[in-house]
Amino acid sequence: MAPREPARLQGWMKPMTVQTSDQSKQVVEKALAGIGEIATLPEVTVKIIEIVEDARSTARDLHDVIKHDPALSAKVLKVVNSAFYGLPGQIASVDRAIILLGLSAVKNIAIAASIARLFKGGRISEEFTANDLWRHSLSVGVACRLIAKKTHYPVQPDELFVAGLIHDMGILVERQAFPEKLTQVINTYSAQGGNFLTVEESLIGANHQQFGGGLTTRWKFPRHLRAACGFHHNPEALSAELQKLGNVVKTADVLCCQEKFGFYQTHEHGEITDAILEDIGITREQLEEVRAELPEQVADAEGTLAV
Repeated sequence: MAPREPARLQGWMKPMTVQTSDQSKQVVEKALAGIGEIATLPEVTVKIIEIVEDARSTARDLHDVIKHDPALSAKVLKVVNSAFYGLPGQIASVDRAIILLGLSAVKNIAIAASIARLFKGGRISEEFTANDLWRHSLSVGVACRLIAKKTHYPVQPDELFVAGLIHDMGILVERQAFPEKLTQVINTYSAQGGNFLTVEESLIGANHQQFGGGLTTRWKFPRHLRAACGFHHNPEALSAELQKLGNVVKTADVLCCQEKFGFYQTHEHGEITDAILEDIGITREQLEEVRAELPEQVADAEGTLAV
């Protein structure tokens, strides 16, 4: 298939109008105030995040929360014992999983399990269903995890997996708050190309990074997860402390869009520069290894974290 021509060569009917940051902020706040299910995380997930972020918490504190949610307990054990996780032997209890993996790892599994339930809904465009977005998000999480392992990244691979998994949550906000406008965004971009964020800003008034940043702030997520949602297209705008993580998520996102995992339009023309690779400490050869490993790893993850 021939590449799309740049939008400026295709004759927009009228100039794309980009909103100011104040206007965008108002659009985001209004959208978050008007949506239901995805505006709040399950209470158990909120408690788990609070426990892990509290330096005084113990493994017993986490276990006491999870054990009261049988569905979550079962999901944690399914993930821990899956091929995706790759641990030797079977782990029969959440208590044992916490002892072996640590508070942070089990927190990340709980977040992933909670997020999965939000990716439901029918087709709104030839190019988009919620399941398409789930497959893309899961793939980016897997790619982040693989990159972390290749580079011995200082943040736990599971932490980066969650950062990748949630990076496009803003599109779920758009889907719930502005379903017709999101359909228009996707159809316009598919027909005319250009920059996906610019099309969003013109037709909705804000882009999915801004919606995702607002949602994860409302969820009281840690800074690094808010950064993954809010800056995966422009990690250079992040502080030095968070920029490396942003570059990992951007690299994983572009890679998965190039490979057309699920809903791939948002970053299909993104560039993985030498400067980005140098920052995250991965070579082109290692990146190609990640690309080659993705299909099998994504299949394992899909089987484990089914929507």
